[in-house]
Amino acid sequence: MTALIFAVAILWLLVLILIGVVFALARQVGILFERVTPVGAMVNDTGPKVGEASSTFSLPSLNGGEVVIGPRGQRSTLVFFLSTTCPICKKILPALQDMRDSEGRWLDIVLASDGEEKLHRAFIRKAGLDAFPYVLSAELGMSYRISRLPFAVLIDGAGIVRAKGLINSREQLESLFNATEMGVPSIQSFLSAPAHS
Repeated sequence: MTALIFAVAILWLLVLILIGVVFALARQVGILFERVTPVGAMVNDTGPKVGEASSTFSLPSLNGGEVVIGPRGQRSTLVFFLSTTCPICKKILPALQDMRDSEGRWLDIVLASDGEEKLHRAFIRKAGLDAFPYVLSAELGMSYRISRLPFAVLIDGAGIVRAKGLINSREQLESLFNATEMGVPSIQSFLSAPAHS
Protein backbone atom coordinates (compact mmCIF):
# COMPACT_ATOMS: atom_id res chain seq x y z
CA MET A 1 0.00 0.00 0.00
CA THR A 2 2.88 2.40 0.82
CA ALA A 3 4.41 1.79 -2.62
CA LEU A 4 1.09 2.71 -4.32
CA ILE A 5 0.81 5.98 -2.36
CA PHE A 6 4.43 6.79 -3.21
CA ALA A 7 3.84 6.07 -6.94
CA VAL A 8 0.72 8.29 -7.03
CA ALA A 9 2.61 11.10 -5.25
CA ILE A 10 5.44 10.87 -7.80
CA LEU A 11 2.94 10.95 -10.68
CA TRP A 12 1.25 14.06 -9.25
CA LEU A 13 4.63 15.72 -8.86
CA LEU A 14 5.45 14.93 -12.50
CA VAL A 15 2.08 16.33 -13.65
CA LEU A 16 2.72 19.59 -11.76
CA ILE A 17 6.20 19.87 -13.27
CA LEU A 18 4.76 19.29 -16.77
CA ILE A 19 2.13 22.00 -16.20
CA GLY A 20 4.92 24.40 -15.21
CA VAL A 21 6.93 23.50 -18.32
CA VAL A 22 3.89 24.03 -20.59
CA PHE A 23 3.28 27.50 -19.11
CA ALA A 24 6.97 28.41 -19.51
CA LEU A 25 6.93 27.29 -23.16
CA ALA A 26 3.70 29.18 -23.83
CA ARG A 27 5.32 32.32 -22.43
CA GLN A 28 8.39 31.85 -24.64
CA VAL A 29 6.21 31.39 -27.74
CA GLY A 30 4.43 34.65 -26.86
CA ILE A 31 7.75 36.47 -26.53
CA LEU A 32 8.89 35.11 -29.91
CA PHE A 33 5.69 36.31 -31.59
CA GLU A 34 6.34 39.80 -30.20
CA ARG A 35 9.94 39.85 -31.40
CA VAL A 36 9.56 38.19 -34.79
CA THR A 37 7.59 40.55 -36.99
CA PRO A 38 7.28 40.47 -40.78
CA VAL A 39 10.23 42.03 -42.59
CA GLY A 40 9.39 45.48 -43.82
CA ALA A 41 6.15 47.36 -44.09
CA MET A 42 3.34 45.41 -45.73
CA VAL A 43 2.83 47.13 -49.06
CA ASN A 44 -0.55 47.24 -50.76
CA ASP A 45 -1.19 47.73 -54.46
CA THR A 46 -3.85 50.42 -54.13
CA GLY A 47 -3.41 54.17 -54.30
CA PRO A 48 -0.38 55.83 -55.88
CA LYS A 49 2.35 53.28 -56.56
CA VAL A 50 5.93 53.67 -55.38
CA GLY A 51 7.66 55.88 -57.95
CA GLU A 52 4.49 57.78 -58.91
CA ALA A 53 3.74 61.38 -58.04
CA SER A 54 1.59 62.01 -55.01
CA SER A 55 -1.41 64.30 -55.21
CA THR A 56 -0.72 67.68 -53.63
CA PHE A 57 -2.66 68.70 -50.56
CA SER A 58 -2.61 71.85 -48.48
CA LEU A 59 -4.38 71.17 -45.20
CA PRO A 60 -4.80 72.98 -41.89
CA SER A 61 -3.05 71.38 -38.93
CA LEU A 62 -4.89 70.95 -35.64
CA ASN A 63 -1.66 72.17 -34.02
CA GLY A 64 -1.64 75.35 -36.10
CA GLY A 65 -0.45 76.36 -39.56
CA GLU A 66 -0.83 74.77 -42.97
CA VAL A 67 0.62 71.42 -44.01
CA VAL A 68 1.68 70.78 -47.62
CA ILE A 69 1.76 67.15 -48.70
CA GLY A 70 3.39 66.78 -52.10
CA PRO A 71 6.42 68.54 -53.64
CA ARG A 72 8.39 70.37 -50.91
CA GLY A 73 11.82 71.10 -52.38
CA GLN A 74 14.59 69.50 -50.32
CA ARG A 75 12.38 68.08 -47.53
CA SER A 76 10.75 64.66 -47.57
CA THR A 77 7.47 63.93 -45.80
CA LEU A 78 6.35 60.86 -43.90
CA VAL A 79 2.55 60.81 -43.65
CA PHE A 80 1.49 58.51 -40.83
CA PHE A 81 -2.20 57.56 -40.89
CA LEU A 82 -3.58 56.71 -37.46
CA SER A 83 -6.71 56.44 -35.37
CA THR A 84 -7.40 57.55 -31.81
CA THR A 85 -8.65 54.02 -31.01
CA CYS A 86 -5.83 52.04 -32.66
CA PRO A 87 -3.56 50.39 -30.04
CA ILE A 88 -0.76 49.70 -32.55
CA CYS A 89 -0.80 53.36 -33.62
CA LYS A 90 -0.27 54.39 -30.00
CA LYS A 91 2.56 51.87 -29.65
CA ILE A 92 4.39 53.40 -32.64
CA LEU A 93 4.07 57.04 -31.54
CA PRO A 94 7.29 56.99 -29.44
CA ALA A 95 9.20 55.74 -32.50
CA LEU A 96 7.78 58.63 -34.54
CA GLN A 97 8.86 61.09 -31.84
CA ASP A 98 12.39 59.63 -31.90
CA MET A 99 12.43 59.85 -35.70
CA ARG A 100 11.27 63.44 -35.65
CA ASP A 101 14.23 64.29 -33.42
CA SER A 102 16.87 62.23 -35.25
CA GLU A 103 15.75 62.79 -38.88
CA GLY A 104 14.33 66.31 -38.57
CA ARG A 105 17.04 67.88 -40.72
CA TRP A 106 15.54 66.34 -43.89
CA LEU A 107 12.18 64.81 -42.89
CA ASP A 108 8.81 66.17 -41.77
CA ILE A 109 6.41 63.76 -40.10
CA VAL A 110 2.71 64.48 -40.55
CA LEU A 111 0.05 62.65 -38.58
CA ALA A 112 -3.17 62.16 -40.53
CA SER A 113 -6.62 60.88 -39.74
CA ASP A 114 -10.28 61.73 -40.14
CA GLY A 115 -13.27 61.91 -37.87
CA GLU A 116 -14.43 64.21 -35.10
CA GLU A 117 -12.02 67.06 -34.39
CA LYS A 118 -12.84 67.15 -30.67
CA LEU A 119 -11.69 63.53 -30.22
CA HIS A 120 -8.46 64.21 -32.05
CA ARG A 121 -7.70 67.33 -30.03
CA ALA A 122 -8.13 65.30 -26.83
CA PHE A 123 -5.88 62.58 -28.29
CA ILE A 124 -3.19 65.16 -29.15
CA ARG A 125 -3.21 66.46 -25.57
CA LYS A 126 -3.21 62.99 -23.97
CA ALA A 127 -0.45 61.56 -26.22
CA GLY A 128 1.69 64.75 -26.22
CA LEU A 129 1.57 65.24 -30.00
CA ASP A 130 1.63 69.05 -30.02
CA ALA A 131 4.93 69.15 -31.94
CA PHE A 132 3.58 67.18 -34.92
CA PRO A 133 1.56 68.61 -37.79
CA TYR A 134 -1.78 66.79 -37.39
CA VAL A 135 -4.33 66.89 -40.21
CA LEU A 136 -7.88 65.62 -40.51
CA SER A 137 -8.86 64.79 -44.08
CA ALA A 138 -10.98 61.95 -45.41
CA GLU A 139 -9.89 62.98 -48.92
CA LEU A 140 -6.21 62.42 -48.05
CA GLY A 141 -6.91 58.88 -46.82
CA MET A 142 -9.01 58.11 -49.90
CA SER A 143 -6.28 59.45 -52.18
CA TYR A 144 -3.84 56.85 -50.81
CA ARG A 145 -6.58 54.17 -50.53
CA ILE A 146 -5.96 53.64 -46.82
CA SER A 147 -8.06 50.69 -45.67
CA ARG A 148 -6.15 49.52 -42.57
CA LEU A 149 -4.18 51.34 -39.90
CA PRO A 150 -1.52 52.28 -39.06
CA PHE A 151 -0.28 53.09 -42.55
CA ALA A 152 2.64 55.29 -43.64
CA VAL A 153 3.63 56.92 -46.92
CA LEU A 154 7.11 58.38 -47.54
CA ILE A 155 7.15 61.17 -50.13
CA ASP A 156 10.37 62.78 -51.34
CA GLY A 157 10.93 66.48 -51.90
CA ALA A 158 9.78 66.22 -55.53
CA GLY A 159 6.43 64.79 -54.44
CA ILE A 160 7.20 61.21 -55.53
CA VAL A 161 5.99 58.31 -53.37
CA ARG A 162 9.20 56.53 -52.35
CA ALA A 163 7.80 53.90 -49.96
CA LYS A 164 4.51 53.00 -48.29
CA GLY A 165 2.93 50.26 -46.28
CA LEU A 166 0.99 48.96 -43.33
CA ILE A 167 3.08 49.45 -40.18
CA ASN A 168 2.94 47.23 -37.09
CA SER A 169 6.31 47.94 -35.50
CA ARG A 170 9.22 50.36 -35.35
CA GLU A 171 11.20 48.00 -37.60
CA GLN A 172 8.53 48.15 -40.30
CA LEU A 173 8.49 51.93 -40.05
CA GLU A 174 12.27 52.05 -40.49
CA SER A 175 12.00 49.63 -43.43
CA LEU A 176 10.39 52.44 -45.45
CA PHE A 177 13.63 54.42 -45.16
CA ASN A 178 15.75 51.33 -45.88
CA ALA A 179 13.77 50.59 -49.04
CA THR A 180 14.18 54.20 -50.19
CA GLU A 181 17.93 54.17 -49.56
CA MET A 182 18.25 50.88 -51.50
CA GLY A 183 16.14 52.22 -54.38
CA VAL A 184 13.56 49.42 -54.16
CA PRO A 185 9.77 49.66 -53.70
CA SER A 186 9.89 47.55 -50.52
CA ILE A 187 12.16 45.28 -48.52
CA GLN A 188 9.99 42.32 -49.59
CA SER A 189 10.58 43.05 -53.28
CA PHE A 190 14.34 43.25 -52.62
CA LEU A 191 14.38 39.94 -50.74
CA SER A 192 12.23 38.16 -53.31
CA ALA A 193 14.38 39.27 -56.26
CA PRO A 194 16.12 36.30 -57.98
CA ALA A 195 19.59 37.34 -56.74
CA HIS A 196 18.38 37.25 -53.12
CA SER A 197 16.05 34.24 -53.07
